[in-house]
Amino acid sequence: MLSLKQSQDRRRYIMSDIIKEIEKEQLKSEIAEFSVGDTVKVHNRIVEGEKSRIQIFEGTVIKRQNGSNRETFTVRKISNGVGVEKTWPLHSPNVEKIEVVRKGKVRRAKLNYLRDRVGKAAKIKEVVK
Repeated sequence: MLSLKQSQDRRRYIMSDIIKEIEKEQLKSEIAEFSVGDTVKVHNRIVEGEKSRIQIFEGTVIKRQNGSNRETFTVRKISNGVGVEKTWPLHSPNVEKIEVVRKGKVRRAKLNYLRDRVGKAAKIKEVVK
């Protein structure tokens, strides 16, 4: 006979398997290879009433978080002298595609220091192949 603790552990294990199966179905099959420091174009689907359109947001990836189907990435750009950041779920159906414009050479996982920098100080070195 199972104790209460063992039955709760078994139930948790079964539920986590079910959740993993559901999440696996929601993953996108093709995702562009990009990392922190890259300059990317994010093609974002915007729905206004019954119409939908694609809007492109181009900027530098300053962070990627989590994993699996909950993974998000944040892109930053300077628009009219004001810094603009947007965060998207990587596997969102609203993100049509992600194009890598330039590969950046950085030594950190999160580039939060770019928020304080303006102009040439905010530049990221490009990877030369």
